[in-house]
Amino acid sequence: MRPYVLQGHTRPLNQVLFNAEGDLLVTCGKDSNINLWWTDNGVRAGSFDGHNGVVWTCDITYDSKMLLSAAGDSSARLWSMESGEELFRYRFNEPARACKFSVGERQAAISTDPFMNSVSAIRVFNIAEDPRDMQQTGPDEVIMLTGPRGRITRLHWVDNNRHLLSSSEDGMVRRWDVETGKVLQEAQLHEKQISDMQMSVDGTHFITASPDRTSKLVDTQSFEVLKEYKSAAPINSAAISPIFDHVLIGGGQDAASVTTTAAKAGYFEARFFHKVFCEEFANARGHFSPINSVAFSPDGTSFVTGAEEGNVRLHHFDADYFTTNWDRV
Repeated sequence: MRPYVLQGHTRPLNQVLFNAEGDLLVTCGKDSNINLWWTDNGVRAGSFDGHNGVVWTCDITYDSKMLLSAAGDSSARLWSMESGEELFRYRFNEPARACKFSVGERQAAISTDPFMNSVSAIRVFNIAEDPRDMQQTGPDEVIMLTGPRGRITRLHWVDNNRHLLSSSEDGMVRRWDVETGKVLQEAQLHEKQISDMQMSVDGTHFITASPDRTSKLVDTQSFEVLKEYKSAAPINSAAISPIFDHVLIGGGQDAASVTTTAAKAGYFEARFFHKVFCEEFANARGHFSPINSVAFSPDGTSFVTGAEEGNVRLHHFDADYFTTNWDRV
């Protein structure tokens, strides 16, 4: 399983993201760059240039025509995936962090960080059929949701776009009513911040990652913790396989305390766990710094990791991965 090493960033990665088809990969990081790659051979297809601050998260429409990005330069931007053109820019007084298209892509949710006298917030916008039209009319903000302390790190639309799930710095997951702006449900899942939250294919459960050295599989409706995966080092990201009972976690010692010994201990490995039995059964080495983001391809045939050193590693699984009886391993 020899990986493609994608070198298009000069600073730490924040997110790696496949499109729905799985033929494209988007990566974003602290160098303000957003890069687009072909997944079959790891060749860079292009970039989205314009942000002048750290880009925290991105999202891609189902048809791969538009990209949404949220950055520390107090803006979120809509881009054309085909041309790389900036279609519209949302301007804020606070850094933007998490972003997510609704199902159907007629709305976008964007979180903004606490800053000066502003509290953390989730802003929901309608998206015009042609986003360029909004350059004349301005953003169509539907509602602003406020309440939690600390930064909101991830967002997901659920329940036919009636609700939003958010994860945040205080270790909480919350369910928001998009119409009223009220918090309908919340649960303290982690002692420290939730760095990542990714959904299962069917939306019935999600996985979280936290520097408290745990990753948790959680029921979407009840917020019940179904399974827990433990690590000897902080966990920055976790993903669920769409085809097997496997989860992938990535992390490592904080960059400020990284040593040669830590690297040898395997803290920078991408680690595979059985989803049900919570046992680690494999790992993939190669990074020499903490892994900040991991993702499975939509068809489960490959996975990608992005790390603190700025490298992205794209792996295509060997044939025996698909023929092994994992329940007997």
